[in-house]
Amino acid sequence: MASHFRSAERQGAEEETKLTAVSDEVTPQDEVVVPEAAAEPAIAEPMPEVAAEPAPEVAAPEPEAVHVVTASEPAETDQQPATESVYSSLAGDDAPAVQRTGTPTVSFKNVTLIYPAQPNKPALDDVSLDIYPGEFVFVVGHSGSGKSSLLRLITRELRATSGQVIVAGQDLTKMRNKKVPYLRRQIGTVYQDFKLLPDKTVYENVAFALECIGKPKSIIKAQVPEVLRLVGLADRMKHFPDQLSGGEQQRVSVARAMVNRPPLLVCDEPTGNLDPAISLGIMKLLDMINRAGTTVVMATHDREMVDSMRKRVIALEAGHVVRDQERGGYGYYGAL
Repeated sequence: MASHFRSAERQGAEEETKLTAVSDEVTPQDEVVVPEAAAEPAIAEPMPEVAAEPAPEVAAPEPEAVHVVTASEPAETDQQPATESVYSSLAGDDAPAVQRTGTPTVSFKNVTLIYPAQPNKPALDDVSLDIYPGEFVFVVGHSGSGKSSLLRLITRELRATSGQVIVAGQDLTKMRNKKVPYLRRQIGTVYQDFKLLPDKTVYENVAFALECIGKPKSIIKAQVPEVLRLVGLADRMKHFPDQLSGGEQQRVSVARAMVNRPPLLVCDEPTGNLDPAISLGIMKLLDMINRAGTTVVMATHDREMVDSMRKRVIALEAGHVVRDQERGGYGYYGAL
């Protein structure tokens, strides 16, 4: 193959040399002076009438009406905007209606969280909100606005400085540490960095979540394959995490969070490390889980996803809830 490309180079060089030699033989006088025998036919024989005839319809077509697209009338294009083409299928009107009555799954009542390193800058400041069973809630805001702090209060990784955090009917601000593991059995958690055990297979990673809470082997053997089929990884059960793509690893993380069928799923930037096509698969999975009745609370910076899915949006700014909107968009948060 290499000799083929070299011979082509030599051939091109020889052709270029021949063209250079020919051009060197032509003098400026030769270019200007045209023999009379060659010039006479151009004068004696006029151009054919067909060529001289104007082309009325082709050369001067009738002007077409120009259609101006206004803001109230979207342009007709074959290709839809990225927000519609990627996530619009998850924003349908067929989502189950949520009745905001009864006991909320998550309730914040005048919650303030202060880190010891920043006593004059609360991470959350007098936050009050309720999240009801079956809701899908996006928590948005720029870095440092308090999104992760809010999620960590829900999972009792942090204890509020003041106020009440009530999850599944229990006041977490008064909960003893020894009871926290029992609370977390009712909360599935999905992280941005997957947090899979590298020395365990896909099956073993998911089974480990059930082993930790003392489930018998018969239940583990029944539930693990079922949840792996749900997330589309039935044929990957014997693979290790480093043999999977990023999207597949996140699906394992979702399967592990859901294998115990908790009523609440907390997701901290679950698509942050994934490209849009793979993120769509994860969001379809979370949307399916939500439609089955699980409450989903998800912190995200993905503006396109939030704008197109039109779920409830809670926006944080400097530890305050600045917007709580049903079927909301991302807004102007996350730019800083």
